[in-house]
Amino acid sequence: MAIKSTIFKAHLQIADIDHGYYADHALTLARHPSETDERMMVRLAALAIQAHQLNDLCKGDGTLAFGAGLSDPDDPDVSLTDFTGRKRLWIEVGQPEDKPLTKACSKADAVLVYCFHHAAEVWWKGIETKLSRLEKLQVWRIPAEASQQLAALAERSMQLQATVQEGALTLSSKLGSVHLEPVRWK
Repeated sequence: MAIKSTIFKAHLQIADIDHGYYADHALTLARHPSETDERMMVRLAALAIQAHQLNDLCKGDGTLAFGAGLSDPDDPDVSLTDFTGRKRLWIEVGQPEDKPLTKACSKADAVLVYCFHHAAEVWWKGIETKLSRLEKLQVWRIPAEASQQLAALAERSMQLQATVQEGALTLSSKLGSVHLEPVRWK
């Protein structure tokens, strides 16, 4: 019998000072049995960083949601879909292969990768030339130390505050606070 995903609930208050976006999000995250708390929390951080796109791209009339993640490789980790069903934003977390990213670029207006982990530099050096032609793709690096600290904020029921200012995210809960500055590689 297969092990089922673990369900996490998060109440996320976002104050994105850079983009003038202030909102509360009630989120449900299904953590696949093979997914770590670190990866799950990077998905949540990516959503917080890009949540302003709900207003910027969809004028508030869209759906910002977690995908099936590791359970379905053809589904984004996070997506923004407008009211017509068009994928405006496709977000992947980790170190995906080039072919799924190429496919994602054909399905969405913009594709973002948030890589993390100490091996991200090795992954990027191996895949950078394959991804250079993808105009819709952005690649962001979350520092490994920050992503590891995010894992310490994971709880089955979370109350989180996210502040985005000057391109940096501070994610806080009763367990502590993590400050991270994503670096754009592409």
